[in-house]
Amino acid sequence: MQLQLALDLVNIEEAKEVVKEVEQHIDIVEIGTPVVINEGLRAVKEIKEAFPSLQVLADLKIMDAGAYEVMKASEAGADIITVLGATDDATIKGAVDEARKQGNKILVDMINVQDIEKRAKEVDQLGVDFICVHTGYDLQAEGENSFAQLQIIKNVVKNAKTAVAGGIKLDTLSEVVNADPDLVIVGGGITGVEDKSGVAAQMRNMING
Repeated sequence: MQLQLALDLVNIEEAKEVVKEVEQHIDIVEIGTPVVINEGLRAVKEIKEAFPSLQVLADLKIMDAGAYEVMKASEAGADIITVLGATDDATIKGAVDEARKQGNKILVDMINVQDIEKRAKEVDQLGVDFICVHTGYDLQAEGENSFAQLQIIKNVVKNAKTAVAGGIKLDTLSEVVNADPDLVIVGGGITGVEDKSGVAAQMRNMING
């Protein structure tokens, strides 16, 4: 089980400071969509150069032009790129094909997919590397979480690895770990606390069992 740090509300220099605090406890750094919007793919490039031992995920949430956008993220040094499960199969296939050429991976984000079980089965046949259930910020504010959805995809996904994101904190992590995803994605549960290194270390210990 891997631990991914999601960085959403920072600039590049702030991102470097946060990663420096927790790098020994995490496997993947996610350059979140807000960072990409504010800083561009330069954020991916600079974090990859600063922390070459970590994988870097570019959360582009691709909805169209899959191959082209994967190519551009790959040029910036991304190891993993996100595509939305709500897009069409052609976009996902294009992204997967380009990722194979570039030697990197595709994570399909199932945010706002209405029939999680049906779509997860379909996406699983397209050669993607990860399928992620994700409760977005707006729904988290209404009290929803991804844990039930995680169990649904765990039951139907045969080829891809499974991932979970959305509101995971230290006090809810045990529930996530019990569901046994391959990848746990934590944002504010680490970035929003004072002792980032200490909390990340505790999370790593729980994930390692």
